[in-house]
Amino acid sequence: MARAGWAPPRLDEFILTERLGTGTYATVYKAYRKKNTREVVAVKCVSKRSLNRVSVENLLTEIEILKTIRHPHIVELKDFQWDSDHIYLIMEFCAGGDLSHFIRMRRILPEKVARIFLQQLACALKFLHDHNISHLDLKPQNILLSAPENPQLKLADFGFAQYMSPWDEKHVLRGSPLYMAPEMVCCQQYDARVDLWSVGVILYEALFGRPPFASRSFAELEEKIRSDRVIELPSRPRLSPECRDLLQRLLERDPLKRISFEQFFAHPFVDMEHMPSPESLGKATSLVVEAVKKDQEGDVSAALSLYCKALEYFVPALHYESDARRKEAIRAKVGQYISRAEELKALVMCDSKSLLRQANPAREILKEMAKDKPRLCAALEMASAAIAKEEEGKDDGDTLELYQQSLGELLLILAAEPAGRRRELLHAEIQALMARAEYLKDQIKMREAQSMGKEALAESVRSSCTLQ
Repeated sequence: MARAGWAPPRLDEFILTERLGTGTYATVYKAYRKKNTREVVAVKCVSKRSLNRVSVENLLTEIEILKTIRHPHIVELKDFQWDSDHIYLIMEFCAGGDLSHFIRMRRILPEKVARIFLQQLACALKFLHDHNISHLDLKPQNILLSAPENPQLKLADFGFAQYMSPWDEKHVLRGSPLYMAPEMVCCQQYDARVDLWSVGVILYEALFGRPPFASRSFAELEEKIRSDRVIELPSRPRLSPECRDLLQRLLERDPLKRISFEQFFAHPFVDMEHMPSPESLGKATSLVVEAVKKDQEGDVSAALSLYCKALEYFVPALHYESDARRKEAIRAKVGQYISRAEELKALVMCDSKSLLRQANPAREILKEMAKDKPRLCAALEMASAAIAKEEEGKDDGDTLELYQQSLGELLLILAAEPAGRRRELLHAEIQALMARAEYLKDQIKMREAQSMGKEALAESVRSSCTLQ
């Protein structure tokens, strides 16, 4: 309830109850609509006396933006009213609190949880970007969660938001220092890319439990942000290469080198294509129809690939579905497809490994011809090490990385190699190694898809048991 001596304002259609938060210009209350539905809302009360010219402009922009946009991951402005003392923004109520509290309660978020939230944030930012809107105050406190269980992220507080085309440049200081891009802190011209820096700080905080520039004073914070040192990522917890790559590209101090919006939305860690959505089940189903057809035709390799692609959509479909009966039906189907994919995988591996393990006499000749070329020798040794690891059954990311390193070297050597027998053999060897690397990459991807499917099944079973 509201604190004694701090009575909430009166609003004709609503009963204002507990205070949810207080800012410089506004206080937010939980409220109930008096008539009919007893709908729960959040009412943002802005005191007119606290407003100066700039804050009035910001408030008008916030109302204008929120009245014209509707998106599942942006908090909804239902209405606004005013009286002689206050302006009231009647907002969608989010019972899960904010992301800052969610992170503090858990200390750090597992990468897969952070990824789901990031996908939802990216979805909201894509919508804003398509409408030339920059938020300019992205931070965990401005990201609300729809409910305590299975929360949906809702981007809120558009008090600093601006209509900005990607090429527009501003110089007014906006936002919160901990999440503010270096070009803004340094009072330089900045553009919409400042939002991407803030996303990087939020993701860092979610994964490591603190922002990258945690400081005891504003002066210390400013010094750290202004520094030109590369931001080092902690070694623990261990993150996937895609996640580390995205963090480093978001937290690039130079905005010209920072990841662009288009690159961010297309990044494999963000993977907006496979985020839980109403379309996930339809995409999965159409791929399964193709997979079954190929399976019946005896095209084992194509069927396996399609089953695995379908699983990449079934997993988000399971996350998205809230109806218990439909969820159970999806779960049963996913179990069947995982089993069939495992049977097909055994057949494909048997055929492919026998082909790849055939002796390659040309490789031995090439090694003999490379004895006067230390760099070529070293690259071929690296390739042999990758082949040996794979044939020992170590078909993992480390083996794939060895293949990729050796191929990188061999391609550079090939570019400088004059025409002749050695160049022909080197070219053939590169093609053979590329085939092996592609095969290994497919195996890893298929294994990940099956693993994701099994994990989603287990998680879905656990959550349904908890609900019963």
